[in-house]
Amino acid sequence: MLKSPKKRVRKVGLPPGTLVYTGNGEEEPVKITIIDYDEEHLQEYEILDCAECLPYRDSPTVTWLNIDSIQNVKVIEEIGRNFSIHLLVLEDLMNVHQRPKMENYDGYSFIVLRMLRFNEDKGKIEDEQLSLIVGSSFVISFQEYEGDVFDPIRTRIREDKGIIRKSKSDYLAYTLIDTIVDNYFVIFEKIEESAEKIEEKLSSRATPESLQEINTLKREIISIRRAIWPLREFLGMISKGDSTLFAESTILYLRDVYDHTIQLIDMADTLREIISDLTNLYLSAVSNRLNEIMKVLTIISTIFIPMTFLAGVYGMNFENMPELKLRLGYPSVLLVMVGIGVVMLIYFRRKRWL
Repeated sequence: MLKSPKKRVRKVGLPPGTLVYTGNGEEEPVKITIIDYDEEHLQEYEILDCAECLPYRDSPTVTWLNIDSIQNVKVIEEIGRNFSIHLLVLEDLMNVHQRPKMENYDGYSFIVLRMLRFNEDKGKIEDEQLSLIVGSSFVISFQEYEGDVFDPIRTRIREDKGIIRKSKSDYLAYTLIDTIVDNYFVIFEKIEESAEKIEEKLSSRATPESLQEINTLKREIISIRRAIWPLREFLGMISKGDSTLFAESTILYLRDVYDHTIQLIDMADTLREIISDLTNLYLSAVSNRLNEIMKVLTIISTIFIPMTFLAGVYGMNFENMPELKLRLGYPSVLLVMVGIGVVMLIYFRRKRWL
């Protein structure tokens, strides 16, 4: 889940505003989709030329422009020119290790979020940076890879459910933020399920694989918490009216999202304690396992100590040892040894040491 910082060195020494993709994704064909709507009309299609999106910059309708794959610098530059986006904003959206934040510019706001989703096929959490440019009549979303958590929003727009088709671009931005935050709850549920499975494994036997799974969950919790804290900060800024692009009616909804982030932080703290308890449980299970092994070895050693003593005594072979001349001496000693072992086993069982 955590991204490698190795490619950040590409930006060292470059002037501000230099567009360099710092992620680990391979360059793929850029996919640009447009959903343009109002209360009565809806258009949805994919474009091949960035110039086609220019008419939607100042249109009376609401336009959602989604760009999948941000590795192509030329496409990002052209989008920036068409919508008059500052070079520093374009630089930040291609630097995919940004802290979640909101910055206000002349005519638009720039929002950075961490979008998390659970890949059912791979069984792991995928993390990518989502950048939003929110204007008075448009929202531009930049994603590293194709695929997101916004299908329910697209369905609501197509089927005209709720008030999204009756609202402006600020409400569309709210729905995108709200969907990302709500998906954090899904991720936490997956982590909690994984923690329960690990706990069940530890109750039977602790393995090095269990410790590796615990450490993975710990890193995921830290990464998610790192994304939620700044998210709460800029949602608090919006709630105070720091952005003129968000109407008061939309700010009421964003305050609800702000409350959700507080719940997520509480859940993250709780899960972190659970993961810490799993670590202690693993150490206790390993210690108990080691104690069980040592107990068995100690009992075996204790049983063989008197047998070893007898074998040592009669292995000296001195001439004046009377037992050496007995015809039944050897089987008698073996019988005594076995008897000592049986008596000690019975004694240990009565003491409940076995």
